[in-house]
Amino acid sequence: MRTGTSPRRALRLTLVGVRTHVSYMSRSPLEITFAVLLPLVYATLAVYLFRAADDPDRLLTAAVGAGLMGIWSSVLFGSGGAVQNQRWLGTLETLVAAPAPLSLVLLPITLATAVIGTYSMGATVLWGALLFGVPLDFAHPLLFLVAVPVCVLSLGMMGLLLAATFVLLRNANALANPLDAPVWLLSGMLVPATVLPDWTRPVSWALPTTWGSRAVHAATSGGPAVAEVLVPMGAALALGGCYALLAVLVLGRVERRARAAATLSLA
Repeated sequence: MRTGTSPRRALRLTLVGVRTHVSYMSRSPLEITFAVLLPLVYATLAVYLFRAADDPDRLLTAAVGAGLMGIWSSVLFGSGGAVQNQRWLGTLETLVAAPAPLSLVLLPITLATAVIGTYSMGATVLWGALLFGVPLDFAHPLLFLVAVPVCVLSLGMMGLLLAATFVLLRNANALANPLDAPVWLLSGMLVPATVLPDWTRPVSWALPTTWGSRAVHAATSGGPAVAEVLVPMGAALALGGCYALLAVLVLGRVERRARAAATLSLA
């Protein structure tokens, strides 16, 4: 039976786990190549897209949006790949049997992928500034530095829910692949979600990525009102907490099912 985990121990476990998994992923040639090249490709395409639309005033928005796309891709494939890697390494059963709750074991993995993904934001902004001359005129520079970590945290919470469903899948990337483009489109990371059909609005509002992206974009090129940044940040954190709670419930059911069938490594 698992014993309860105090908030202090849970925080320590999360921080140590994030550090461990960031170190692990930073030594993987595939992870490094994926993290370095993909954001630059996104940034280049985004800048040329907005230039072709004769909208030079939104080039910084394009660079930031490309960075958000890179973070989401890192979280999406990292969350699915991390669980799959643990299965390949033969450590998934050990993680499930550990005294700590499975949600606290998987949370550092998803947060680590989001931390690795934060490179995407810095890389795309610098790439746009150095190569394309994009001016770094942020509407709220200090709030931007706060909005990005909040967006990363909300993405990590969403990644935790995805990881909870990926536990029972042999090939998690089969589910991750079709989720990449639809989510960043619905979240308005590169183009506003308002240009999409009206029936997509409820789906967009239910995603923490939407509100995290909205906060980052408001801090980048929004108006003078600080509430334009703070309100989406609060919504992103609230929805992220709901996703984390749902992930804990899903993981509990998944774990019980895997223990009963004794097919965790074969699921």
